[in-house]
Amino acid sequence: MKTLDIAGTSIRRVTRDRTALFFLIVLPIVVIVIIGVTVRGFSTFRVGVVDLGAGAAGRQVTTAMAQAKDLSVQHYVTVSAAAQAVATGEVSAAVVLPAHMDPDLRAGRSVSVGIISERANTTQQAAVEALTSVLSHQGARVQAAQFAASQVQGTTFDSGLAWAMQLQHSLPALDIKSHQVVATANVLPEGFDYSAPTELVLFVFLSALAGGAHIIDSRRLGIYERIATAPVSASSVILGEMLGFTAIAVMQSLLIVGVGALVFGVSWGNPLAAGVLLAVWAVVGAAAGMLSGTLFRTPEQASAIGPVVGIGFAMLGGCMWPLAIVSNAMRQVGHITPQAWAVDAWTILLARHGGLGSIELQLAILIGFAAGFALLAVTRFRRLATTR
Repeated sequence: MKTLDIAGTSIRRVTRDRTALFFLIVLPIVVIVIIGVTVRGFSTFRVGVVDLGAGAAGRQVTTAMAQAKDLSVQHYVTVSAAAQAVATGEVSAAVVLPAHMDPDLRAGRSVSVGIISERANTTQQAAVEALTSVLSHQGARVQAAQFAASQVQGTTFDSGLAWAMQLQHSLPALDIKSHQVVATANVLPEGFDYSAPTELVLFVFLSALAGGAHIIDSRRLGIYERIATAPVSASSVILGEMLGFTAIAVMQSLLIVGVGALVFGVSWGNPLAAGVLLAVWAVVGAAAGMLSGTLFRTPEQASAIGPVVGIGFAMLGGCMWPLAIVSNAMRQVGHITPQAWAVDAWTILLARHGGLGSIELQLAILIGFAAGFALLAVTRFRRLATTR
């Protein structure tokens, strides 16, 4: 009971701290939203159109682009203006409709439509794919009209185009279902499925490190000295503080999981595996928080240096960007942090649809980190608990 009383006191002390509650509750949700939207991007791409005198065919292409649900069209007078807009990010890509496009198509000649984009920019390439889909759709109509005009007596290009459009609208749409069969995906899904687990890993650890300030406060106020005069063992004090840190980490984790699932539609994968991973990561964070409370001399140091260390570990461990996009050397460096192994485990659960058995290695390594942090924390805590 003494251990539980100490844990309860630690929890109440944290929940009465408005600054701590902000970092525990508000900030993680805000960051999840920002990163989720950024990584997922927007559902509509802004694209530019430069009409160099394409005629009726160009207007049909422009209309089709405007009607596409994933495109928002911006008109430009010159190619240079459109290229500048792409370079500055005003639009994701731009289409250049050549002069004499309509008469060339009516005469059965090939027409080249230009697209301005940057190959290295993934967002722009996604916009290009959307544009290519629209252009291919229009191209199919033109080919059908050209074929009808050349092969069916009395059929003009215009009547053939009208027939192709009518037939295209009357044909049933293909029902395409995709199923992921690749079991080696090494990047979390985009959007909130990326930001929610990575920010959970970031903030549980970060909050625990900053929470070390409460242990330092207790030392400075002589609370542990007074506890030592009562029939309470040092082990009970250490275990009570550890339980308090773990409970706070678990509550923060459950909050992020709940908000992610209910508000942002995040799928957390196999329930059993996700639950075990959450519990293990909460213990890692709790042990790190305890160690933080024994390493720093003042609460200000813990609150200032702890988050810097946590963010540094998060950057190395793949919470800010996937480790799959960095060099092999940086990937190896990143895996000296527990964050990298936690993100790896979430990747297996969410991107590869793994189960508990799939993350045994990651869980074992995280338990090793927790044990190492806890051993250091206990060693130092025993030495400091009865001294100011």
